[in-house]
Amino acid sequence: MSKLAILGGSPVITNNPPTDLFRWPIIGKEDEDAVLEVVRTNNFSGIDISEKFCREFADWQGRKYAVNYCNGTASLAAAMFAVGLGAGDEIVCPTKTYWASITQATTLGASAVFCNIDENMSLDPDDLERCITPRTKAIMVVHYFGYPCDMDRIMSIAREHGVKVIEDVSHAQGGMYKGKKLGTFGDIAAMSLMSTKAFAAGEMGIVVTDDRRLYERALAYGHYERNNAGYITECEELKPFYHIAVGGIKGRVNQVCSALGRVQLKYFDERCAKVREAMNFFFDLIDGLPGIRPLRVDESTGSSMGGFYQPQIVYRPEELGGLSSRRFAAALTAELGGTFSAYEGGNYCLHTHNYFKEFDLLGLGRPSRIAFAERDVRQDDGLLTPSERVYCISVPRFVYLDREWIELYASAVRKVVENYADLLESDEKGEDGGRWHGAENADNQKKEKK
Repeated sequence: MSKLAILGGSPVITNNPPTDLFRWPIIGKEDEDAVLEVVRTNNFSGIDISEKFCREFADWQGRKYAVNYCNGTASLAAAMFAVGLGAGDEIVCPTKTYWASITQATTLGASAVFCNIDENMSLDPDDLERCITPRTKAIMVVHYFGYPCDMDRIMSIAREHGVKVIEDVSHAQGGMYKGKKLGTFGDIAAMSLMSTKAFAAGEMGIVVTDDRRLYERALAYGHYERNNAGYITECEELKPFYHIAVGGIKGRVNQVCSALGRVQLKYFDERCAKVREAMNFFFDLIDGLPGIRPLRVDESTGSSMGGFYQPQIVYRPEELGGLSSRRFAAALTAELGGTFSAYEGGNYCLHTHNYFKEFDLLGLGRPSRIAFAERDVRQDDGLLTPSERVYCISVPRFVYLDREWIELYASAVRKVVENYADLLESDEKGEDGGRWHGAENADNQKKEKK
């Protein structure tokens, strides 16, 4: 039994892997030429390339309409406006997601109602109906870490209550649920296409839908050059406000990103298939170890994880003597010899952040989350505690199958599992379950100042 690196032993990974094993996105000459054409023609702020990308993306997605935005956060805001979310409304969202899935509701005067997640990091259908009231306008479904939510049950509950469904596909572009592409179940879907995502096109967001009215409202929200008679043909309520972006933002994407997106789209499915081949090989090697479970779907059902954005293992501390996910992640990081930093939990549950408890964005003298609400939806009575006890740990995303290197990384996971008992005495426990994005940078800055 070898000594763990975090306790003074030698790490499993002692050499650098091939430089392209983790490199994403894959950028080639075709991408460079497309971007340089925009630069050389000073066509940054046009819409011709962006509109071509939207048509191509909609065809690929299997939707009638698509409109791209400067980032995923703006596209999600446009989707919320599109479904009519406004003052006094409620929108249900899983508590474990990135803040940009839901904070925009505050600017529209709506209240976020948080729902528990299940062990797959997905919105728990068993908890969904508890969250729905006559004030519920929409459900924000997040395919967190690329894992497809249970769309059969979610859509059934939504239709029963007459509630709109927005899909946040920021982690799951190209993913499938029972043979149908994620982003095609809800009334409307939005997603980030930023540089770290599975579909990476610089900094961009996009909205897709089959509903012409929702498309027009999303377009009018932040595209002043398309809020006019040439584009808005069915939303009569918007016609008096032509020529001004009704959301008060300029959300148009830079055409460098659209040009890059067009090239990336051509090769996306092929590249994601290679990622899935590599990731499933890795997960097969560690599947069945105590304390961990690969976060992936059974592809024989017609479902898939798309491009495996930020792959995770579900962590079960009770199977490893109560060892905290934080200590396990630190031990795994040490075994990987500086080639990858594992972290625990993804994002902390949003219901625990003071933003959703006290922040007064609108200056009304009361928390903006409930500024126009008929009830106080801030949940601190233990209803969401189950979500705080769902743990996961990040693992590397392999871009292609390299059996020798992937087996080495799998052996690092196995080494930590097999030697977990050696970590128990030095485990400070502390908080488990996540991090606030950016907090690690703040910690590093503090260390540098010292």
